[in-house]
Amino acid sequence: MNQDLTKGAVMPSMLRFAVPMILGNLLQQCYNIADTLIVGQFLGKNALAAVGSAFTLMTFLNSILLGLCMGSGVVFSIRFGQRDEEGLQDGICASFTLIGAVTLLINVIAFLCLDKIRFFLQVPEEVWGCMREYLAVIFFGIAAAFLYNYFASFLRSVGNSMIPLVFLAVSTVLNIGLDLWFVIGLKRGTAGAAEATVIAQYVSGIGIAVYSMRKCSQLRGISRKWKLRWSCVREIAGFSILTCVQQSIMNLGILMVQGLVNSFGANVMAAFAAAVKIDDFAYMPVQDFGNAFSTFIAQNYGARKEERIRAGLKGAVLASMSFCILVSAVVWIFARPLMVVFVGAGEQEVIREGIRYLHIEGAFYCGIGCLFLLYGLFRALGKPGMSVVLTIISLGTRVVLAYVLSSVPSIGVTGIWWSVPIGWFLADAAGGFYYIFHKKDISLISV
Repeated sequence: MNQDLTKGAVMPSMLRFAVPMILGNLLQQCYNIADTLIVGQFLGKNALAAVGSAFTLMTFLNSILLGLCMGSGVVFSIRFGQRDEEGLQDGICASFTLIGAVTLLINVIAFLCLDKIRFFLQVPEEVWGCMREYLAVIFFGIAAAFLYNYFASFLRSVGNSMIPLVFLAVSTVLNIGLDLWFVIGLKRGTAGAAEATVIAQYVSGIGIAVYSMRKCSQLRGISRKWKLRWSCVREIAGFSILTCVQQSIMNLGILMVQGLVNSFGANVMAAFAAAVKIDDFAYMPVQDFGNAFSTFIAQNYGARKEERIRAGLKGAVLASMSFCILVSAVVWIFARPLMVVFVGAGEQEVIREGIRYLHIEGAFYCGIGCLFLLYGLFRALGKPGMSVVLTIISLGTRVVLAYVLSSVPSIGVTGIWWSVPIGWFLADAAGGFYYIFHKKDISLISV
């Protein structure tokens, strides 16, 4: 079931690898969409605002682990392309130890700082009770997120994108069923929504770990010969930490914007919570395509196949931009019906603000699609620092403009929405110019 991306027709092989990743992460979005939809329709706008704000925080915490796992996955892909099985096993030992320790640290800090979150995110008093109830449960799922993301990254690095999809499909169905039971049937409120998500996360995390240990030759028996090579730890850390920084900066910027959104009250919080779910669902496929593209580039980088890298880059840009144009049109046209899915039809102010957000963001998905490809390209070619730079440009612009524009009375909260596409296109310009003027420096000789 593993796919060697260094052979075969370029775009068909990339798309076959990408489609299960796209479907898998669309299913992962269903975790949060199920919470948002059920909470919004059955518990009201304050509960919706609470879960939406908590989601932003959890996205930030999980992005640290995801970034570390993605960075490790690049090293795994390069070793797989080089057919260096011993080096791959050394990388597995180093990365699992490193990321496992970080997971434990994050979990401890999250629980210790639980009551300080309200002040950091400027959560209104009427929302905080529901949000604290949700976070007190959802933090128990951090370890499950580590297990799933780690083993999913490993499997994808060796060309297997189907198994992560299978485990996510099972846990998504379980999550939705438990959401309905806990929230509507047992009346457990926002805590019930969190409990459903955590249980489903452990099903996918433990399930994929057991599968990988039993079925993958690189992992079978590795516990009996576990060893840490510090040279390998340094290499893994070099890729993983920079990718982690990139992911963390991205989501820290979003978290800072969430605090600003919260200052506008529960209606804007609820609109943002619903619209962001639609937004994420709309451009998630191009984010996952960018990750699949990165694995394709990394395997061919390890195998020293420069022509396939060039062909893959051209095809990926065409595919990503075509998809983004289509999705932009759909989100623009159907903004109101999409908002009504999450928010009761009587909440006209919430719906109106959500539509305004979607009309601004939805028109410019080409900007984020291009940015995801640049992230994947630089990460795979051993330039993860450039991905960090692009993230700083994108999110730095977003945060600064959000605070500046929203402070102008005639612009208000709309300034927060406009800051996002402006940040995307500035980062795209910087990444494009860097690649054009430095592509001769990005050589396969360093592999």
